[in-house]
Amino acid sequence: MNLAAIIDAHPDDAPALISRGRTTTYGELREQVGGLRAGLIGLGIDPGDRVGIICANNWYFVASYLAVLGAGAVAVPLNPLSPPRELERELAAVGARAMLVGPAGRSTADAIDRSRLPVLEFVIHSEGGTTEGAIALDDLLATPPVPIVDRADDDLAVLIFTSGTAGSPKAAMLSHGNLLSNLQQVIDLRGGGDPTDLALGVLPMFHIFGLNVVLGTALHAGAAVLLIERFDPMSALEAIQKHGVTVLPGAPQMWSAWAAMPGLPADSFASIKVATSGAAHLDPHVAQTIKARFDLEVGEGYGLTEASPVVTATIGLPWRPGSVGAPVDGVDVRLVDADGEDVLVGDPGEIWVKGPNVFQGYWNDAEATRACIDEDGWLHTGDIAMVDDEGFLFLVDRAKDLIIVSGFNVFPAEVEEVLLEMDGVREVAVVGVPHPHTGEAVKAFVVVEPGHALEEDAVIEFAAQRLARYKCPQKVNFVEELPLNLSGKVLRRALR
Repeated sequence: MNLAAIIDAHPDDAPALISRGRTTTYGELREQVGGLRAGLIGLGIDPGDRVGIICANNWYFVASYLAVLGAGAVAVPLNPLSPPRELERELAAVGARAMLVGPAGRSTADAIDRSRLPVLEFVIHSEGGTTEGAIALDDLLATPPVPIVDRADDDLAVLIFTSGTAGSPKAAMLSHGNLLSNLQQVIDLRGGGDPTDLALGVLPMFHIFGLNVVLGTALHAGAAVLLIERFDPMSALEAIQKHGVTVLPGAPQMWSAWAAMPGLPADSFASIKVATSGAAHLDPHVAQTIKARFDLEVGEGYGLTEASPVVTATIGLPWRPGSVGAPVDGVDVRLVDADGEDVLVGDPGEIWVKGPNVFQGYWNDAEATRACIDEDGWLHTGDIAMVDDEGFLFLVDRAKDLIIVSGFNVFPAEVEEVLLEMDGVREVAVVGVPHPHTGEAVKAFVVVEPGHALEEDAVIEFAAQRLARYKCPQKVNFVEELPLNLSGKVLRRALR
């Protein structure tokens, strides 16, 4: 088996992708992916090799992703808007042997210091020779196709960087079987795939929600995806109406933006059959506003990268704003107390998950893997929830210090580590604070070394040169000392 084969069974003339104003059919996509797959194999990319994909939501990403998988290699989707230093760290962490760069990643790829990446041999660029030493993607596409490389269910397919259930960012290992099982679990929620569907693909595909729930599910079902590289509320709505989008997966800030827009007609979302929200908690008030204004019920689910990602969903259940639904078929969920015992109905407990979609662990980090997957195969998520008498799950808290900005995980330790590199910073602590548009924002508390003077803008700019924008502090407070508990740990709750 190979996850890349999900596009093989669909009619040649059925639309698969709409990207940059062009429709690609499944027949065309298979031919294009087959050529690129052959080109990668011809370069010497072997099964198990890691290949970075630095690309926005467009045809280039989809073709690259499927070609890498089909060659038996491991796809490593990365944020094309990340600064070069962050991409260097991620590529080095997984030992990437090649990277595929789309149009949006050109300037970043040019700025990457390849001397820090001794294993990196190949840079394949959508714009060919515009990057020194790059191989033109078009040249690889022209290679005569070769068959998909067969892989086992537990062979590694994708590495996605996540803040994990604890600790600093690390690469989660997702196998072909993990990802495929979750695709089937999601499709089964509606009683099977509908090839007439058109899904909006605006959620970033370097994020597991966009990659597997949006792109993977649509391609597995034989449906089409309308790829949008950057979200703008009005232009996205125009695209939905122009193309007749039927499946609308979004993050909470998308729904908040539409709920707050004045003057939108009541039939703005008339073509939508299924509307979902994920990646972070959706304010029930926003869901109720969308229902009242547009007669559209937005369902919510719960998941995490380590579960490929869907654990619970509300599709097929009575609409219940505030609930993340019930476990999907094939996934077991427990709510447990501090002693590992199941809690009573109505009491809060940590979510534990078990199923074929649970990941294989963190790349080259056995200790972190043992900390989140126990000997019986239960994934300890660190998220706290309660269940009601009808079996509906409600998230109530996080047991970890994770900050979620627009659906993206930010772990304070990573931001703190970067800020401590700045001359004049003696101590720093980072917390998440409420934000009206992104759910949460990053806020830093900085203790300055005696004799130094720092400005807030300088600290923010220092971070922006080293971290993706969503990880950077939006606000910096300078303090004389950080609040500590008796064991010397920072009291983040007090800072919040």
